[in-house]
Amino acid sequence: MVDQIYAHLDKHESVVGVYLDLEKAFDTVNHAILLHKLYNYGIRGVVYEWFRNYLHNRTQFVTVNECNSEVRNIKHGVPQGSLLGPLLFLIYLNDIHEAVPGDKLKLYADDTNLFVCGSNLQSVADETNILLSKLNKWFIANKLSLSLEKNLLYGIWISRESW
Repeated sequence: MVDQIYAHLDKHESVVGVYLDLEKAFDTVNHAILLHKLYNYGIRGVVYEWFRNYLHNRTQFVTVNECNSEVRNIKHGVPQGSLLGPLLFLIYLNDIHEAVPGDKLKLYADDTNLFVCGSNLQSVADETNILLSKLNKWFIANKLSLSLEKNLLYGIWISRESW
């Protein structure tokens, strides 16, 4: 990505980078949406039922100083620390490129980075806002939230003049 930014800067273009952090991303995966996506990706029959059973009727409790909380049902989220947790999360995020086609999005686990470049700073800013609106609609449809505290801190604008 850094090489791509430098290439645009060498062409005297402006680059906007927006770094988005999902709030409790692994914990907020909606099971119904995830199962729907698995089905759409061709997971059917016995394997689909296995995933459905894997996500259904999960429980958890917390232990602090040898004192246990009451057991509660888990209605959303993928098990962290498991082999399947990261895979299921990636499947959940896989269609985010439908909201922003092309190579403007860079994903790493639950970090989503948007990069927009162009010769005119105003058009780059306008396109960035349009793409952020599309991403927001995707986040809402997939019941994911941005961590506003973290997201207010991150974001860059680079032009050759400021470099």
